[in-house]
Amino acid sequence: MRLAEIRDLLGCEVISGGHRLDEVVTECFAADLMSDVLAFSKPHALLITGLSGIQSVHTADVAELAGIVFVHRKRPPQQVLDLARERNLPVLSTPLHMFDACAALAARGLRGGSKS
Repeated sequence: MRLAEIRDLLGCEVISGGHRLDEVVTECFAADLMSDVLAFSKPHALLITGLSGIQSVHTADVAELAGIVFVHRKRPPQQVLDLARERNLPVLSTPLHMFDACAALAARGLRGGSKS
């Protein structure tokens, strides 16, 4: 599923990285604990999180994730967006809650991006 389709499906605002909306994402990983993201996410998965601090971008970068979707209309502070731009990481924000965002993505065929 392309990031543009995810934007439309989840009603996202694209906050950063709009030039990467044609990229294809096949898996997503949802968590607020960045230690869980580092321990259990697969590279190139899309991160779904409510944590809008700078650690979310650092974690997504280290874990080689495809981008970040913040839930609950969360909008990260400017320093977070600056780092995301520097790391070329797409950042979106959806009005949906985490469960609803994950359910919508799963219903459209996106798989969970957890290491087994």
